[in-house]
Amino acid sequence: MTSPAEILNLPKPAWAADEVGMLYDMAHRFMSEEIAPRYDEFEKNEMVDRESWLKAGAAGLLCASMPEEYGGSGGTFAHESAIIEAIGHVGVDGFGIGLHNSIVAPYILHYGSEEQKKKWLPKLATGELIGAIAMTEPGAGSDLQGVKTRAQKDGNQYKINGSKTFITNGQLANFIIVVTKTDPEKGAKGTSLIVVETDEVEGFERGRNLDKIGLKANDTSELFFNDMRVPTSNLLGHEEGQGFVQLMQQLPQERLQIGTGAIAMIERALALTIDYVKERKAFGKAIIDFQNTQFKLAELKTEATIGRVFYNDCVTRHIAGGLDPVTASMAKYWLSDLQGKVVDECLQLHGGYGYMNEYPIARMFRDARVQRIYGGTNEIMKLLIGRSL
Repeated sequence: MTSPAEILNLPKPAWAADEVGMLYDMAHRFMSEEIAPRYDEFEKNEMVDRESWLKAGAAGLLCASMPEEYGGSGGTFAHESAIIEAIGHVGVDGFGIGLHNSIVAPYILHYGSEEQKKKWLPKLATGELIGAIAMTEPGAGSDLQGVKTRAQKDGNQYKINGSKTFITNGQLANFIIVVTKTDPEKGAKGTSLIVVETDEVEGFERGRNLDKIGLKANDTSELFFNDMRVPTSNLLGHEEGQGFVQLMQQLPQERLQIGTGAIAMIERALALTIDYVKERKAFGKAIIDFQNTQFKLAELKTEATIGRVFYNDCVTRHIAGGLDPVTASMAKYWLSDLQGKVVDECLQLHGGYGYMNEYPIARMFRDARVQRIYGGTNEIMKLLIGRSL
């Protein structure tokens, strides 16, 4: 089979060399041997089981970019990219460790106290704690300033009331960063991030595991807080009201990570489709021998190459500390749009078989759609880019 990692035949960027390449190989092997054989089961159960999370932690695939002193592997986003790409190339996109690794854990690293880092990061690295971040509410999606969840200080505790929805890892997560208002009168400046260890609190309730179009193996849930009490020491940052700034500072990495999943699926879709059209025959010859097939794949490979080069440049800039929010928004929207286009065209080249669930391209078609929605819709990305003009 054509390798998704080599489908574009590009030289590796500097950030993907040496130990990052070895990590990719290890992650690819782990996903192929430990997750892929059970993936249909995970899709049916609508979650990857906790045992798999613990195995990923034992294999060094959780918190790869966290410092070694806190139980991580001391890497960078390049290492997280290698893991996410391996997930995409193997086709187990519903395993939510990307969010755990490069969205949840960094909030603790960047804004947590030394005590918080030592308490939480090692358990996130082993999989003992599974992370989620609760931003979206029934009435507030891409507009984070519109959250209604309220945290009121009561002695040395916060009393939290509200609800969240579309929360990735929501059924399994026992470590949730909650976006809440500590002072509703101050708007964005009244927003704070508070950590909830769900095994230790009362007033926390999980709603249903939401029935989604795709990414079936990833648990996505409603969460409810009913006079839920957590220690004031679970506030991220040295004072209240820093949450919105913290979110804005971390969103570029979240949006780049969505681009990681996009380029990985693009490469896998192309690899599988090229193999398919070489084997499948119509009118006495292989599908690849038709000019339309060659032209379509030529266009897709060209656009995928442009996407990979852009993505690699974004990672290089991000590792150096120079990925600005506008460019990250470009990466999120353009790569996820391209993902949808490539997967759709590849499904068409499969003909009727592309519409059958037993073919991987059908699952990719379903799984790709949400990429243009979460992390801020692509329309919001264009709005952010437009403001920079």
